[in-house]
Amino acid sequence: MSDTIDPATLAQAHQLVQKSQQAITQVLLGQDAVVQQVLIALLARGHVLLEGVPGLGKTLLVRALARCFGGEFRRIQFTPDLMPSDVTGHALFNMHSQSFEVRKGPVFTHLLLADEINRAPAKTQAALLEVMEEQQVSIEGESLPVPAPFMVLATQNPVEQEGTYPLPEAQLDRFLVKVLIDYPSLEDETVLVKTMGKTRTPLEVIRPFLTPAHINSLQKICSQITVDDAVLGYIVQLVRATRQWPGLQRGAGPRAGLGMQAAARALALLQARSYVTPNDVKSVAPAVLRHRISLTADAEIEGLCVDAIIQDIIAQSAAPRQ
Repeated sequence: MSDTIDPATLAQAHQLVQKSQQAITQVLLGQDAVVQQVLIALLARGHVLLEGVPGLGKTLLVRALARCFGGEFRRIQFTPDLMPSDVTGHALFNMHSQSFEVRKGPVFTHLLLADEINRAPAKTQAALLEVMEEQQVSIEGESLPVPAPFMVLATQNPVEQEGTYPLPEAQLDRFLVKVLIDYPSLEDETVLVKTMGKTRTPLEVIRPFLTPAHINSLQKICSQITVDDAVLGYIVQLVRATRQWPGLQRGAGPRAGLGMQAAARALALLQARSYVTPNDVKSVAPAVLRHRISLTADAEIEGLCVDAIIQDIIAQSAAPRQ
C-alpha cells in the first residue's frame, strides 16, 4: 500500500523527477507546464496527445526526455500511404534459412513520437491501439512485448484539417492526457532565438543520469501514492458530471477516472507528497478530460470551448476538504 513508501525513497524519487524536469526545461524554453504534463504521463504509464502548430519543439521535447534516462527514441511521420506494418513490423521470408523471421517496426522503443498522427487513415492509427493498451504487438500470431518503459507521444496540428483523418473515440481514449502547446512568451522566445543561434545541438547540455530501470521504479512508486476515498469519490463525481452537463454531447468514460487518479498521483510525486489532494485532481482534470468529451452543435455555435466547460464543472463540483 501507499503508506509503506519510505520517506527517504519518496524524497529520492522526487529529486530524480525534479532533476529530469529541470534538464528538459533547459532546452525547451518557455514550456514548463508542457514538460510537467509529459512527465506526469510518463510516471503514470500513460500516453500523450500533443496539439500545437509546427515549430514549437515537440520533437525536441521527446528527444530530451529520452536522453534523460538513456532511452531509445523513434519517430514515425504519419502520412496517408503509411501502412500498419510500417508501424508494428512484419514477418519476412528468409531465403537463406528457408523460414520466416520477424522484422520489428519502430514501435519497439521506449519513446515513440507519432508525428501528425491524424494524417494516416484509421487502419494505420489502429495499429497503435494494441501496443498502447497491452504493451505488446501481435505479428503473425506471435505476441511480442515492447520495452519498458513505453510511451507514445502523438502530435497533431490544430490548424490544418485538409487531408486529415479525425482520431476515433477509441483511439483518443487510449491517451492519458491531451497537452496543448502554445507559443512561448516574449522573454522566453528572445532567449530561445539567442541560444539556438549559437548551437544547433541543444541536447548536448543533458547528460543521461537515469536508466530505463529507474523509470520503471519511479512508476511503481507513483502507483503507491495514497488516494483517500473522499478524493476518489471526487474524481468519479467530476467524470460523471461530464455525462449530463449542458453543452456536451459526449461525456467521459470510466477510463477517464482511472487516468485522473494516475495523473494526480504523479503530480503528488512531483510535489514530494505521498498522498493526493483535491487540488491535484483539479490540476490534472483538464488534460485528462479535454479529448474525451465533445461539444453539442449549439455549444459550438455559441463559441463555447471544452476547457471552459471543464472549469465550470470543477467550479460547481464540491471538493472534499483537504
